[in-house]
Amino acid sequence: MALKIYNTVTRSKETFVPIEPGKVKMYVCGPTVYDYIHIGNARPLIVFDVVRRYLIYSGYDVQYLVNFTDVDDKLIRKAAELGSTVPEVADKFIEAFMEDVGLIGVDGAQHPRVTENIPEIISFIAELTEKGFAYESGGDVYFRISRFPEYGKVSHQNIEELQAGIRVEVDERKEDPRDFALWKKAKPGEISWASPWGEGRPGWHIECSAMAKKYLGETIDIHGGGQDLQFPHHECEVAQSEALHGKPLANYWMHNGYLNINNEKMSKSLGNGLNVREILKEVKPEVFRFFMLATQYRHPLNYSDETILQAEAGLERINTCLANIDYRLKNVRDGEVDETLAGAIKQAREDFVNKMDDDFNTADAITAMFDLVTAVNRYLQSADVTAASLELAKQHFAEMNQVLGIARERQEELLDEEIEQLIQERTEARKAKNWARADEIRDLLTEREIVLEDTPQGIRWRRK
Repeated sequence: MALKIYNTVTRSKETFVPIEPGKVKMYVCGPTVYDYIHIGNARPLIVFDVVRRYLIYSGYDVQYLVNFTDVDDKLIRKAAELGSTVPEVADKFIEAFMEDVGLIGVDGAQHPRVTENIPEIISFIAELTEKGFAYESGGDVYFRISRFPEYGKVSHQNIEELQAGIRVEVDERKEDPRDFALWKKAKPGEISWASPWGEGRPGWHIECSAMAKKYLGETIDIHGGGQDLQFPHHECEVAQSEALHGKPLANYWMHNGYLNINNEKMSKSLGNGLNVREILKEVKPEVFRFFMLATQYRHPLNYSDETILQAEAGLERINTCLANIDYRLKNVRDGEVDETLAGAIKQAREDFVNKMDDDFNTADAITAMFDLVTAVNRYLQSADVTAASLELAKQHFAEMNQVLGIARERQEELLDEEIEQLIQERTEARKAKNWARADEIRDLLTEREIVLEDTPQGIRWRRK
């Protein structure tokens, strides 16, 4: 089965064919770095990290960009609030971004900054102006929507009707109320750069077009982002890039679905936004990542105590199986791979690949992982197991996890003297049939995040 991607523009799943065999160029719109990343930012970061991982797993060389918008109205306001500068605010929150995404297992991207690409942005706008797609007015530069008839093809909305339904303040500087800013004239005291149109800074949409062109080329394989960016951001990107180059900006457009908080849309007006840094004080990073991937990326996702508990239970099932494999490998005989287990492993791997090939369906890919857990757990019930069988299972778990990044490999840690004594005391209490004391010690160890398990091979422990 070939990899198929749901293309937002065509509203259909299409077989993926890269521009250059064996290579993929991918751009995903990153955050405006005026605050800590919120849960809505985290979903595309995790989703497209898995897309990148799976493309690499499938043999592709991937060049992946996630930009930083480090100059913007929000940054200017934040700098004023903090009595700081825009670059200082950007640096602070870019550092925080890297810390937070590192915890949730997101890496492998280049992160170009708007302020590092001002000459390329100015050049892009100048070319649009020369070709008649843009015009200067009072120190601002606007894109002429009327010159790009395909405007609206990403979001599939009737743009004239949509704009008619929006209250648009009269702006005499624009030829058409729908025209959007490519360059903004600087207000007194604002951060700015010299340009052919005077001191100013880039508009929001132009930065992505210019950076995608500079780092990846005029046409890229995959462009991604949240569903909320379809209009106007991605429509404007398409208009700018395709007007200038006369070719598609991207061959495949991918958008992840909306994220709700306790079944309500996340919004500033409701005051229900959650930032990742705060979430990770209560939720383990791998559980948070599992939660994000347990739903297919195009579907809506609901964050709640219940869905996090479900994610925790699902991940615990996988981690327990991996811990059981490691435990049995400490005392196991040599021998051939068990044929029944080998067959189950092969089937689970095929299912995993088929589901990932079906528009990166991580929810069903996790189900394939659970199928492998079931098969391994059944095998582990045998009194006689072989190292080769367990190593094969462990290898395939690692391959799946290479893509999903949900199970964290942990270094084995020694118990401290106090806990060793408690385990010994519990063993003696059980021998004396002092069940109350045995249960009391188990509960105490649980508080220390030490889980005891009674197995046919004796008592074993593991950390949560």
